[in-house]
Amino acid sequence: MDVFRSGATGAVALCCQTKRKMKTTLITGANKSIGFETARQLLQKGYYVYLGSRDLQKGQQAVDQLKSEGFTNVEPITIDVDNPDSIKSARETIGQKTNVLDVLINNAGISGGFPQTAVSADITMFRQVLETNFFGAIETTQAFMDLLNQSTEPRIVNVTSGLGSLTLHSDPSWKYYDVKGACYTSSKAALNAYTIVLAYELRDTPFKVNAVDPGYTATDFNHHSGPGTVPDAAARLVKAAMLGPDGPTGQFFSDDNAPETGISPW
Repeated sequence: MDVFRSGATGAVALCCQTKRKMKTTLITGANKSIGFETARQLLQKGYYVYLGSRDLQKGQQAVDQLKSEGFTNVEPITIDVDNPDSIKSARETIGQKTNVLDVLINNAGISGGFPQTAVSADITMFRQVLETNFFGAIETTQAFMDLLNQSTEPRIVNVTSGLGSLTLHSDPSWKYYDVKGACYTSSKAALNAYTIVLAYELRDTPFKVNAVDPGYTATDFNHHSGPGTVPDAAARLVKAAMLGPDGPTGQFFSDDNAPETGISPW
């Protein structure tokens, strides 16, 4: 450490130096549920977490909860993935704190409410769900690519759903065959397609880009109807975020739909 550094400039430099001793991650939609638990588990693994939330107050409350549990390497970041200006502002804010981002977890998402039939779902609902689940993930990824490129082991985790599998939705024997939400299913299938193309474009780099289905988990998202637990769901995201250099890329991980292999059909 340079003991002659002093003042605000020195404090910022020292802060950045300290963060670079650990890997950094941004998680969108992380003020509650699976995103929040993912933040907790990555903190347990020694990561520095930028906890993304549309509402700064809710993000701060989530951070305060984590700090009350003894975690200090976490701070709230305001990011609304529906708002390009908010994404840009989040990129600028994080860029003032670090010049490297190791992990991006595109977790923010909405269901749009059910039922959603292909025949009658309002086009406004389609646009809203796609804006958050698909376009929001793309804009966030593109905004942070420069920081991710500075990492020696960059990881992008796109949080998807088994309901985004076209193969399974075409199979009458699939256990969720009759669970079809036109807006939500379309948004996650589109996100899966983007994941495939992004992984392909980055195939000759250190990037690992994967889609992860956290499973049918009991959360506010589904009125706590799912059989899975939040810690188990978050652990699936953490596993993909921590893949080593020999780990897979361009995969659709789903322990729920493929318990034997962990790899779901697209």
